[in-house]
Amino acid sequence: MDQVVRLGILGSGFIADFYVEGLRHVPGATVAASASSGSERGRDFAARHAIPRTYAGIEALCADPEVDLVVVALPNHLHLEAVRAAATNGKAVVCTKPLGRNAVEAAEMLRLVTEAGVMHGYLENVVFGADVMRIRSMIESGSIGALTTIRAREGHSGPHAPHFWDAETAGGGALLDMGPHTVETARYLFGKEHRVRDVFAWGATLVHGTRTSGEDNAIVILRLEDGRTALTEVSWSAKGGLEARIEAYGSNGRIVHDITTTPLRAFIEQPAGYIAEKADADTGWVFPIPDEARAFGYDEQMRHMVASFRAGTPPREDFRDGYVVNVILDAAYRSMQSGRWEPVVLDAEALAA
Repeated sequence: MDQVVRLGILGSGFIADFYVEGLRHVPGATVAASASSGSERGRDFAARHAIPRTYAGIEALCADPEVDLVVVALPNHLHLEAVRAAATNGKAVVCTKPLGRNAVEAAEMLRLVTEAGVMHGYLENVVFGADVMRIRSMIESGSIGALTTIRAREGHSGPHAPHFWDAETAGGGALLDMGPHTVETARYLFGKEHRVRDVFAWGATLVHGTRTSGEDNAIVILRLEDGRTALTEVSWSAKGGLEARIEAYGSNGRIVHDITTTPLRAFIEQPAGYIAEKADADTGWVFPIPDEARAFGYDEQMRHMVASFRAGTPPREDFRDGYVVNVILDAAYRSMQSGRWEPVVLDAEALAA
């Protein structure tokens, strides 16, 4: 437990900041290096977080003998390349959502880390949030009776980085961006032993047709093998800042949670700096979130990943989970085109790897 875990961060954007902030209260964890293709932004990122070494490329960081655990915080189209480099260099690796742009990429990433024999973690922060873990414990205690259905929604007015808008490069639109959160939350609350059998989905570009060929709104129904359902909704056209809600309904009660609820509200005529993720306004009524890294699960997520690496045990979210989420989302995209329920078919060989 005295082992210092040295992390290498691939990426220097918005999510990379959250991952570094999530390490603030993790004893014995240090960010030893970072890499970014944008040299100026990469240097600024390293300076802000006092990271001693910076690299311009993925391979150089993964080959660094002073890096134990690689954190992939890159755009979707670079995930496979990053995981291949980490696995080739025998490095443990954790990757932001979605694992791949599709299930084929995710399966290849799972194969790479399995054959290399390295630890792999899937960075789905929502299921590490204290409130969401409390929802699960309440469900497990039987407090709302038998869990019957889950509804999850995430929306905001659009992504903050250009690469999200390029649906061909990113692999999809709003559903691939935010759907991993809602889908994995449903799996976590139902219990992963309850498989998703099929999905029905709708998606369309309602507002941002001049910016993206991908969907900016989508609705997906997940149907489990036992017939229970989860409804997931995502939107890139929801004004008023980030909204993220989870509702769990049982035979004897329900639990409703707004992840973005904050005890702070203020009416201001002058900007006060950063307010919260995806805030659409910096004056008037604003709702600052005091500690987003903790509130959104990044603290516990990074603590858990570092602890798993030290113990040599699989984390509770790994590449298998990322692969399953990609398979479910692939089925949803097929359903958007077919207008029918589409089966969720998992590759047993990939999962057995």
